[in-house]
Amino acid sequence: MIVGLIVACEAGFWVLLAAGLALRYLLRLRRTSVALLLCEPLLEVVLFVVTAIDLRNGAEPSWEHGLAALYIGFTVAYGHYTIRWLDGHAAHRLAGGPPRRSPALRHALGRPRGPPLAPHPPRGGRRVRSSRARSGSWASATPRRCAPSSGWRSGRWGSTA
Repeated sequence: MIVGLIVACEAGFWVLLAAGLALRYLLRLRRTSVALLLCEPLLEVVLFVVTAIDLRNGAEPSWEHGLAALYIGFTVAYGHYTIRWLDGHAAHRLAGGPPRRSPALRHALGRPRGPPLAPHPPRGGRRVRSSRARSGSWASATPRRCAPSSGWRSGRWGSTA
């Protein structure tokens, strides 16, 4: 059930993103597109709540719950940058905006101007994943049931030593 919900959240992310950008650049409905794009984090909230309820109702923590934590961490760390990159790309392709310069070109021209695209997303994703796995462990309330998620907290992929 959790894996199906993760797949549905991923598909929903891309559908909402495509619909939001289409509303913004093809139909010129900027406010509606902003409202639609602001619904994107609700997908992660739904996934978080469903996995917490699943653990609270007695489900054994498993790789599915770790994968849900990993997905939430990834989207929190990289989601904003993905949306921003695709928004600039759509502005260029669909609305005749200026072309986006690639990071390689920006750095080839000397000192980069402005902040880096993603300051520390791997570290941020790991922190979110770790805190999500820890909160799932607290929801399960027994040390024996926490063992499967301890591998996700420490950064080991799938190992539950």
